[in-house]
Amino acid sequence: MAEQQEQAAADAMMTRIGQVAMLLHGGDREEARGRFLDLWTEIGEDGDALHRCTLAHYMADAQDDPSDELAWDLRALSAADTLTDGSTDGATDAQTDTRIADHQQSFAVRAFYPSLHLSLAVDYANLGRSEAARSHLRRARDTVGVLGDDAYGDGVRAGIGRLELRLDEEGPSGGAPEPTPGQTPGQGRGPGGETLGPPRQRP
Repeated sequence: MAEQQEQAAADAMMTRIGQVAMLLHGGDREEARGRFLDLWTEIGEDGDALHRCTLAHYMADAQDDPSDELAWDLRALSAADTLTDGSTDGATDAQTDTRIADHQQSFAVRAFYPSLHLSLAVDYANLGRSEAARSHLRRARDTVGVLGDDAYGDGVRAGIGRLELRLDEEGPSGGAPEPTPGQTPGQGRGPGGETLGPPRQRP
């Protein structure tokens, strides 16, 4: 009974994160930021890693400042690492394996890494830190093989290609380009003005 209650609570949190993500995608960034922060406080800095990774990855998209976006994407990567390095956040191996298995359809951790690293690469590129951007872009490219041949995988691969082109054109010195008219702060743009950031996988 206790395990069923814990599972129900976990599923409820993922649903709540997804609901706020829909709000964000609907364009209400300020409201989404506030609700994400409330959920982050509820989860806690040392709370469930799956929840922290999912929330932080979406929260990064809700930021207007590139530095804030980077901070949230780093939190997402850190949380993802705890799910794949043997850490259990105080749970047994069996409990952790069960948690990950229960969310495989909506959140495949290994398949999330290309998007996580691409997001960080875009963040660093927007901040003019081309070396760090290229480092994470390589890691995104190295892990992209786990993605399927679907819209999500195609979107991440396209994002990698666009950022590679952008960094090649900017050269070794890098430097963040001036925002184009109508561009939301914190969102990278390619040479043709297209959005560079990867799609965020829905919880």
